[in-house]
Amino acid sequence: MRADLSVEELQALVRTVPDFPKPGIQFRDITTLIGHADGFASSVRHLAVLAKKAGAQKIAGMEARGFIFGAAVAVELGVGFVPIRKPGKLPVATIGVEYDLEYGTDRLEMDPQAVAEGERVMIVDDLIATGGTALAAAQLLRMAGASVDSAAFVIDLPDLSGAQKLREAGVDVSVLMHFDGD
Repeated sequence: MRADLSVEELQALVRTVPDFPKPGIQFRDITTLIGHADGFASSVRHLAVLAKKAGAQKIAGMEARGFIFGAAVAVELGVGFVPIRKPGKLPVATIGVEYDLEYGTDRLEMDPQAVAEGERVMIVDDLIATGGTALAAAQLLRMAGASVDSAAFVIDLPDLSGAQKLREAGVDVSVLMHFDGD
């Protein structure tokens, strides 16, 4: 049996890399958290508790780090996982949505048959920053007929307001830890 770590202990496992990907950014690196067996397992269990409370029937995660946490949470709960992919990665007909980035746009796609009409799907990802990707995922899942009213993240960067934007879009946001600054 693995040790259950507190959120404070988990936060201590997240490495901060200064000036990445550009000067002035404090990058929150979760590879040190997922590389720690008890830390990763505890993170997944904490997220699974949030998903269970929200009544999630499926978990959705965005490529790429959302796959790590989302799929593990789905396994922990015994529910299905919905991959939200970058364009051209799925071998079936997809639906997609474009969203704004700081410089330009990007696109997310999914198999519209991955969710049933009205199915309660929780979005799980490693980090919420500006919220653009999570908002696009919520829109995409709703287009497919899912009920998306909750999301959970390991890390929130509250200075970038992404969690607030998701809440304004009708998505309840839960996070394990906060880091101030970029």
